[in-house]
Amino acid sequence: MAKLYQRKWLLIRLPLVLAAVAVATWLWVCVWPMPPTRLSISTAQTDGAYYLHAQRYAEKFAQRGVTLEILNSAGSEENLRRLREPEAPADLALIQGGFGYLGASFEGIDRSRVQTLANVDVEPVWLFSRNREIDSLNQLQGLRLAIGPEGSGHRKVALKLLEQARIGDTQLSLSPLTGNAAVQAMRQGAIDAVLMVIAPESAALQNMLSVPGIQIANLKKSAAITERNPYLESRLLAMGTLDTRLPPRDSTLLTTSTSLVARDGLHPALQRLAIAVAMEVHAAGGLFHRAGDFPSLRRVDFPTSPQTRDTLAHGLPWLERVLPFWWAQLAGRILLICLPLVLLAACLMRLIPAYLRWMLESRVNRWYGELKFIENDLSQPELTGLELGKFLQRLNSIDQALLAFATPKDLIARCYMLHQHIEFVRQRLYRMRGR
Repeated sequence: MAKLYQRKWLLIRLPLVLAAVAVATWLWVCVWPMPPTRLSISTAQTDGAYYLHAQRYAEKFAQRGVTLEILNSAGSEENLRRLREPEAPADLALIQGGFGYLGASFEGIDRSRVQTLANVDVEPVWLFSRNREIDSLNQLQGLRLAIGPEGSGHRKVALKLLEQARIGDTQLSLSPLTGNAAVQAMRQGAIDAVLMVIAPESAALQNMLSVPGIQIANLKKSAAITERNPYLESRLLAMGTLDTRLPPRDSTLLTTSTSLVARDGLHPALQRLAIAVAMEVHAAGGLFHRAGDFPSLRRVDFPTSPQTRDTLAHGLPWLERVLPFWWAQLAGRILLICLPLVLLAACLMRLIPAYLRWMLESRVNRWYGELKFIENDLSQPELTGLELGKFLQRLNSIDQALLAFATPKDLIARCYMLHQHIEFVRQRLYRMRGR
């Protein structure tokens, strides 16, 4: 113990510093790592609203020091697959409603490893035809219908609606076109109708409205369709909303939601950041919703992230509100990892040497106490030579222990005085034996 106290800087304080650094590094790297600086989001084709949303996300993320890579895809089914793959190529994705819990019609979809951050938009199910009015899915029989490519949400919705209307593949001709390619085919008369699930602000919709003779279907029995498909809702499209002639009368459209989803395991700080960005991008109103309606957690398709619920209910944590994103992450780890470990290490660096010094002083005090007992015993009258010899043995044992004691510098003076006192008592014993 004395040798340990003598080398307290090397054997106590340095190991404490190294242990604090090792624990802080482990907590920083393994338990609470810093968020990555790059993210990817899977969208759809470049002429759709998903791509426009992703571009605005990328601008907001860049302002906070995070690079957001935009990945094009065929649609929601491919986006979901990208999130679910073990080596997920995407961290975020925009997915059409109906691919999760609400999509009872989409059997076999694995909803694991995906979390809903928020619903961010409303997407109408547009059914366009040229030079003819359609108010029932049965009127599509015999037509050339574009429903989008494999992996797209358009195609999933279209096939399910056609199946429920008992329209088989042999009763109409299906085309994989969508977006601007479908608009061009409609202009050229290569197809007769188009079913698309896109937001009103998408470029493809604006181009479709410019096609001569274009008509928007006003489906009857929409309530029955939404009853069979919980991910769909009926909404009113007022006369002349899109332009001066479309729609020619108040119409009912089927709509679904757009969800911003994340792969399971995405860093919590990036989840909060994504919600904050979505709140900025989607705060304004739209054709089918009022300002402030989105982001929301109404009618979600996948399990919601705890970070989402807290952020939407209470806002960002205090540090992330008052500091830039990366400074907030650093400050949080300094306050919750480094500062407690520094304080703990500093306390131990003082307490352990102090405890060792107290133990060493206690040992010296015990020797002093034993010497005092010997002095008290020597004051007794008529001590025999045998008793004096025992006292001398006790003194010698204390003296030998003191000589073997690795005296710290702080206790050299006290030990030297103790040695002098032992010698004084020994000389007294010698004089008493010689009487």
